[in-house]
Amino acid sequence: MVLRIKINNCLLRYIEKLISASTNYKWVVKSVYAVIGGDINQAYCIRSADQKYFVKLNALKYLEMFKAEAKGLALLASTQSFKVPRVVVCDSFEKQCFLVLEYLDLSGPTNITNFAQSLAKLHQQNSQQQKQSEFGLDQDNFIGLTAQKNNFSANWAQFFAEQRLGFQCELLKAKGIKHSVLDPVESVIQTIDAFFIDYQASACLLHGDLWQGNYGFDPSGKAIIYDPACYYGDHEVDLAMLELFGHPGQSFFSAYDAVYPIDPGYQRRKHLYNLYHILNHANLFAGGYVNQAQRMAIDLLHMIR
Repeated sequence: MVLRIKINNCLLRYIEKLISASTNYKWVVKSVYAVIGGDINQAYCIRSADQKYFVKLNALKYLEMFKAEAKGLALLASTQSFKVPRVVVCDSFEKQCFLVLEYLDLSGPTNITNFAQSLAKLHQQNSQQQKQSEFGLDQDNFIGLTAQKNNFSANWAQFFAEQRLGFQCELLKAKGIKHSVLDPVESVIQTIDAFFIDYQASACLLHGDLWQGNYGFDPSGKAIIYDPACYYGDHEVDLAMLELFGHPGQSFFSAYDAVYPIDPGYQRRKHLYNLYHILNHANLFAGGYVNQAQRMAIDLLHMIR
């Protein structure tokens, strides 16, 4: 899915100019090389004599995606819970758009306790201070390449049913997926309140796309998070995704629980929350994800019967 877009000299000169304006320092590129940057964007490291930056590059139509990512990174950084790449500039040039970030070295030892405590701090901060009482965000953003609706709602179950599961279903139907295949998901949506009996979700700032590819550790072992899809929602959403593609280990959950206790009902709700990401993968990649979403929905219905 990565678009193989190369940084040409004209674009480099433009990025140099913007970095210089942002940092009040005459910055000149000395070298540039491609780096791993995920499945969506082309990524580069650009270096001067004494400084380097991480550049994400894509076609112009993805500028709003980069703007949303920049806002998410700024939101996460404002909590001072995690080390987060600093946004230097987000802009476009001719038919390309780009996001320039602080380059962080992800070569440190795995410190899962620091990661767990930092995530708990992020989630607990808003929960304790009650800065945000509604679920959503003041703008829509993206989960991968898929639009993510964030209209504010005071009802978490309704928000997740309509703007997460329901929206993904509508996208799949528009792509020609048979309604009968999605019937179990529709049934989950209609009975979603059954997953929230005796549980009251708080509106916590979420990373929103927290799988094992979106966090790492600096040379000192301090946790770093990036590539967010932020919004305010139930803290269990981030925990659930950490179990979807890999698993951080029981020591992570023990360390997290010591700071922010995990409700026993999480063991059921994590499958509900991860259904959203499987539906999104069905939209992005099709293949077996459609059938996986159907099976997950059937299993969820069995849990509440």
